[in-house]
Amino acid sequence: MKDFIKFLGSRTFLINLGLAAVSVVLLTILAMQWLRSSTNHGEYVEVPDLSRLSVTEMRKKIEEAGLRYEVMDSANFNPDYPRFSIIEQTPKGGNKVKENRKIYVTVNPSGYKKVSIPNIIQVTQRNAESMLRAVGLEVERVTYIDQLGKNMVYYIKHKGKQVKPGDKLPKKSEIELVCGNGTIPGSARVQSDSE
Repeated sequence: MKDFIKFLGSRTFLINLGLAAVSVVLLTILAMQWLRSSTNHGEYVEVPDLSRLSVTEMRKKIEEAGLRYEVMDSANFNPDYPRFSIIEQTPKGGNKVKENRKIYVTVNPSGYKKVSIPNIIQVTQRNAESMLRAVGLEVERVTYIDQLGKNMVYYIKHKGKQVKPGDKLPKKSEIELVCGNGTIPGSARVQSDSE
């Protein structure tokens, strides 16, 4: 133990300790310089606003800015934007990012996705409307026919043509419900045999 303490105070140990400290400082300075140059520290590119641009126009703007892009899965159709145009981007336009940063864009599809008509035959009008809204269809109007089940759905129409449960229509399509008015149809009335 006495020798170890004597070694810690020796000239050789102190010189090696000083060289090690200088080496650590130099390596830290060199690493910081390398990081600053390789990451373009302090250099930023402004992200262009890509909303409403077509995919071709978006590609050109991204390349001009020295950025990359990735198209995310198309979202639900937005009628306020042109078809196949950019409706969302991350990061947003105007933000400052490093050169070669990836910009994530969402493209407006060509139209609403198709949804299946739920089975609303023999369901009350009120419940049928709720079921249609749940899948993204809208009730345009309700018409009535002579059928015993009052407010019971008997037929479904789209643009004047009869459709069936399971048929696919674009989301937001307008449906006509044909419901019973609570009256027994003339052909089904039973006449009494007694006169």
